[in-house]
Formats: sequence, structure tokens, C-alpha cells
Amino acid sequence: MVDGAAGSADKSVQVKLVLLGEAAVGKSSVVLRFVSNEFQPNKEPTIGAAFLTQKCRLEDRILRYEIWDTAGQERFHSLAPMYYRNAQAAVVVYDVTKASSLEKAKSWVKELQRQANPNIVIALAGNKVDLVQSSALSASPASPPESEDEADDATATPGETQGATEEPESLRQVPREEAQAYATDAGLLFFETSAKTGEGIVEIFTEIAKKIPIEHILAATRGNSARNGASGSRADSTRQQGVNLEENQGQSKDACNC
Repeated sequence: MVDGAAGSADKSVQVKLVLLGEAAVGKSSVVLRFVSNEFQPNKEPTIGAAFLTQKCRLEDRILRYEIWDTAGQERFHSLAPMYYRNAQAAVVVYDVTKASSLEKAKSWVKELQRQANPNIVIALAGNKVDLVQSSALSASPASPPESEDEADDATATPGETQGATEEPESLRQVPREEAQAYATDAGLLFFETSAKTGEGIVEIFTEIAKKIPIEHILAATRGNSARNGASGSRADSTRQQGVNLEENQGQSKDACNC
């Protein structure tokens, strides 16, 4: 359940979440729908990464999602580790009408499992299901893509122009069963979504919240606070004894900053 109201400080948990996926699969639209419950059909492509926040209430806890929405263009791929490093969760998005976007999503999953936080919660989201549902049949044809730099969240499906008489389901290139089987084998949460209609969006972040090891995060936070407090006490004591701290600068460079 999304909760826009602030909760008690002692009951809130900060969770870093990153969105990954090929360009134009709708990552930014998914986040915008979750954060603002809005949809912009002609959203500009993300450059580098965008940062957004939203709260999600889970029983007596409030998770504060700090969301990094990364650009999908290949030239920004090398920047991704900056954003998924130390992330507790990731949403990897693909377009159900573009088979190659699922292959790209699989490569992102492999990279996360190899290099990200070993306890990261990963969700696979097949976006743009509104294009393959019978209620989405439109009299106007879909626009073909212009280039790799097309809007990162364009709802138009790459491929041949579709006529008004063609059944929407024929636009689907990734069967739900295939993606579900892959997600199960890889240990991922799985959803099909529509940023345009809002279908499945809140469910993604709610289910991720249920999988986040909240108590572990809180314990680590308390541990860091205790260590920082102890370090502060030792520093005060050292200053009171008149010790020249500059003499120990060489040693402090090698000290653990955990």
C-alpha cells in the first residue's frame, strides 16, 4: 500500500531501489505512475539517471523508497554500477511487445546477481500490457521508432506499423508463461504491468517491500550508529588528553570506515 504521509522516524526504513532495462521499455513511466500516479505519453528519455522517492506502508512499518531510474541507452550502461551498488532492490523492465528487450533484461539480471548486493531483491516487470489487451485496440496505427535515442518511455511499440483490424494480442512477442518460467528459475519476482493504465504498478513495489529484510537493515543501521557514537566518544576523550591527532594521520587512512 502506497502511503504519501510521513511516518514516525523510528518506524521508517530507507530502501535504495534501482530500475534497469533497455531504452523505451517504459522505466520512467513505471516510476512516475508509482510516485505521482501520472502518465506522460511523450516523456523525454532519461539522461544518466533520475532520482525519485515514495513511501510504501507495510503493516506497522513505512518503507521510504529512494529510486534511481537509470537511462536505457547503451552509452549509459557503464554508469549503472554507480546506481545499483548497495541497492536493496531492483526492478528490471522489458517490453512485452519486443522480444529483444527481455534478452536485455536477462543480461541485467545476470549483472545484478554477479556484482550487486548479494541479498538484493529483484523484480522482473513486463511493461506495456495495455498494447496487447483487447480493450487497447486503436483505430490509429502505432508509430515506428526513430532511433536508439527515442523516448525512454514511449508507448509506441517498435516494429511494423499495425493496422486497425489486427488483433492486439498479436503484438505480444514475449509470452507471459515464458517470462514467468524464467523469473521462477532465476529467483525473481514477476509482474506484467501497464504504466499507462496503472495495472500491476503498486503491486510490484508492495511485493518488493514484503521481501526486503527490514529487521536486518534496522540492525545494521543501529550497529552503525553505535559504532559512530563510540568513535565520537573516543575522539572526545583523545582531545581531552591533549593528544596530537596529526601524528596518527597515516594510520587513520588505512582504518575501516564501516
